[in-house]
Amino acid sequence: MTIPFEPILFGFKINIHLVFEYLAFFIGYKYYVYLRKKKTDIIRTPNRLSIILGAAIGAFLGSRIIGFLENPIVPSDLVTLLKELNTKTIMGGLFGGLLGVELAKKIIREKQSSGDLFTFPIILGIFIGRIGCFLSGTNEFTYGNVTTSFLGMNLGDHLMRHPIALYELLFLLVLFLFLWRLKDKGLKNGLLFEYFMICYFAFRFFIEFIKPNIFFVFGLSSIQILCLICLLYYHRTILNLVKNAR
Repeated sequence: MTIPFEPILFGFKINIHLVFEYLAFFIGYKYYVYLRKKKTDIIRTPNRLSIILGAAIGAFLGSRIIGFLENPIVPSDLVTLLKELNTKTIMGGLFGGLLGVELAKKIIREKQSSGDLFTFPIILGIFIGRIGCFLSGTNEFTYGNVTTSFLGMNLGDHLMRHPIALYELLFLLVLFLFLWRLKDKGLKNGLLFEYFMICYFAFRFFIEFIKPNIFFVFGLSSIQILCLICLLYYHRTILNLVKNAR
């Protein structure tokens, strides 16, 4: 198998990244439904649906806003505009979804934390999506800088690059197992999701240093700035973790 992996079906070239993206949404949602049936949800169904709607709208807007900010250019024609509107990133989706949820909860006056039930389905969804990113090689902006390390791979442009998607797959697997062990430890409601966000955004902050980004503010990429904003959002949880570690 060569990368980018571009299978042909009935004479048509298949966009493998899009296939895995749809699979990520479908399987992630099915896993969420499965977990919700196994566990008594402390949030009433109408409120949970409002929260999901808020998350979906926030994720849609956030993914495209941050996707645009990764390489902000003024579109000169319709094709460029459509391409810009279709540019998205999971980081913006996660943080936008978080803000969408918080706004929805304020509107419906829901006081309970709602993130824990989403934690493992989100990780599973990202994991499946990243498989598609890896198979797409340099067709998707999830590859790393050129490297002389033994970890380098030819991702489609005949250069040895850091396979960032593979690094993330390994990280997500470890994170899933780590949080799975914590879930029955009597954590305060909502902490599981906060730990996921802190760990994932911290990981993405550092991995961005080996990506060939082209737009920087104060020496940081748009994704890294978003990561810092997210970590600042959870600063109280981080300070408590540091305090308990001591």
